Amino acid sequence: MAASGRCPECGSAALLEDAHYAQQQLVCAACGCVLAEGLLTTTYSDEGQLREVAYSQSTGQKEQLNRCEQRGIRRVQDLCKVLRLPSVFEGTAVSYFQRALQHPSFRLVSLEKKELLVGCCVLATCRQHNWPLTLGTICSLLYAKQELVTSVYLSLQKELGISVPALSLSDLVKTHLNSFRLFQHTEDIPAPFVEDKETMLARTMQVVELASETWLVTGRHPVPIVTAAAFLSWQSLQPSARLACTFTQFCKAAGVDLPPPARLRLKELYDILLRMAAELAWLKVLNLDRKTVVKYIGDLLQHRAFLLKNAFCAADVEEQQRAAQAEDSSSNPPAAAGTAADKGRPSEGEQKAEGSRRPLLPPCLLHPRKRLRTAALSASDAAVTGDEPISDSEIEQYLRGPEEMRAFRRAKVWP
Repeated sequence: MAASGRCPECGSAALLEDAHYAQQQLVCAACGCVLAEGLLTTTYSDEGQLREVAYSQSTGQKEQLNRCEQRGIRRVQDLCKVLRLPSVFEGTAVSYFQRALQHPSFRLVSLEKKELLVGCCVLATCRQHNWPLTLGTICSLLYAKQELVTSVYLSLQKELGISVPALSLSDLVKTHLNSFRLFQHTEDIPAPFVEDKETMLARTMQVVELASETWLVTGRHPVPIVTAAAFLSWQSLQPSARLACTFTQFCKAAGVDLPPPARLRLKELYDILLRMAAELAWLKVLNLDRKTVVKYIGDLLQHRAFLLKNAFCAADVEEQQRAAQAEDSSSNPPAAAGTAADKGRPSEGEQKAEGSRRPLLPPCLLHPRKRLRTAALSASDAAVTGDEPISDSEIEQYLRGPEEMRAFRRAKVWP
């Protein structure tokens, strides 16, 4: 829109009113000199009508982010770039972070938890898009304790109502093996230690599936089990050159941390493999131990279903056998029982084989934790005086119900 007057610089009368970045300016069309500038306006109608609006009342004041929110958004974006996540993930994670900061539960938390909130938003976004990212990776990138990150992550899900699917075990194995440094030839890794990535991934998946079928994964952290399975798979692919390598040396060469429970998971896997090897025909004649059984992991995994069925007995079958033996011993006299049982009694070797078979149960049932023994009550404490407090459950036994009350009234009517 043309305006009246002349430019003080060049004297031209070609003056135009131009809206530059939502701010009215009077500009000379000949030399480009800015003669006057207006104030910020909020809407297009205000700009068209040339209404002056104070900056505190404009949309710019509302759109301005505080320093904490700006820093958090930059942290989310940097974390997504480090993890090489798609741009869609970055936008979702930023929106979660902004929603969390506006929530009363996260507005007044400490700066440490706000830093962890950044990683939790990225983790929730990856889980929703089925992107294999573990909680341990977030903890290592943020240099934070796993317990604290877990508490912030759970509270984020609860307060924002985010539904996050569980990460599958196969995706976790792939993600954990991607961090290993054993798939490329380097100066600090010996040549016999280098292994093909796809081959090791396939063998590790089979060992992890075996651990899942034998209750070694249920209710436990998966990373120690995956690390132990990777070690066994790596040794079994070239046993002649790798049997002398210890678990600690393997983790050091792979560039991963050795979780404390990983040694226990490795011991449990050794026990499962030895029991399976005792059922394989061409391995019965060999005196296998934890070192030599690794050579035959490929054969054991190939016949996994058959060997597990023969190496372990069902829990209900074992209880039935015990009940039958107790019934026979109590009903038959010793002499008659001996003559009757000798007819269908298995040989001594079969008895040893049956005795060595145990039910396939979780380790927490096979080796339960010892409970602390309570101190025995003294004679005075154990004596019943009648002044003991009555629990609520016991009081309910003495209270009459509606039917009992009706029956009691009918009984009192009779003379």
